[in-house]
Amino acid sequence: MDRTWNNKAWFLVLPVLVLVAFSAIIPLMTVVNYSVQDTFGNNQFFWAGLEWFDDTLHSERFWAALWRNLLFSGIILAIEIPLGIFIALNMPKRGWGVPVCLVLMALPLLIPWNVVGTIWQVFGRVDIGLLGRTLASLGIDYNYVQDPFDAWATIVVMDVWHWTSLVVLLCYAGLVSIPDAYYQAARIDGASRWSVFRFIQLPKMQRVLLIAVLLRFMDSFMIYTEPFVVTGGGPGNETTFLSIDLVKMAIGQFDVGPAAAMSLIYFLIVLLVSYVFYTVMTNVGKGAER
Repeated sequence: MDRTWNNKAWFLVLPVLVLVAFSAIIPLMTVVNYSVQDTFGNNQFFWAGLEWFDDTLHSERFWAALWRNLLFSGIILAIEIPLGIFIALNMPKRGWGVPVCLVLMALPLLIPWNVVGTIWQVFGRVDIGLLGRTLASLGIDYNYVQDPFDAWATIVVMDVWHWTSLVVLLCYAGLVSIPDAYYQAARIDGASRWSVFRFIQLPKMQRVLLIAVLLRFMDSFMIYTEPFVVTGGGPGNETTFLSIDLVKMAIGQFDVGPAAAMSLIYFLIVLLVSYVFYTVMTNVGKGAER
């Protein structure tokens, strides 16, 4: 019975799996093909072997962009995960405030990435932007176009504004799934709010926190649209992440081979770090359950 049902389930899912695999494998194989060849005009290709991979791994440009990616992802995770947990803990669990809070949390997620970038680009301008003019009136020298620190601060705050609500919604879903019996037992035992969080809420949120960390890491590590719209990778190359550098290399300079090699290395790094995050947090979750 179970085997028959599993066969039927696979039969229903198989067309979608084939379509997804087909749409993913063809672009991937195209990138692999470009990464081992040198391209000239009139679609002439010459075998280059692993030359582009070697050049990329020995390129200061690549390592500088990779460091900026890792730094940005680390800052984002350090801010958004604790902030998302804090907001979720303080959201109402019953009453009319629940749908209101859920709608407010969902609104930033519905805004397209390029629109978010445009909003913050205008918002931070020193001549017409509300943020820029307000800071200037307070005597704060703020200019994300010229100052690297201001550019980084703008991009980080923009990402926190845009994506913290995703962490909030995931954590809130984990919190509302906790049975009331746990809280009743904690009240009987006289547990403090910190003890309730440490021994009841946090362990029960392990799975959703794992999803939140993985999603936010992958999104932040592969970020492109928002910083490109706001700063274009500047000032200088201070906010040029790997994704922006890839586009400049592939489209701006038409260095297809090096860009393909860099994109494959980029892809492998995302897979590796995501696997490490998943393994570590899964082991932590199992340890907490024990």
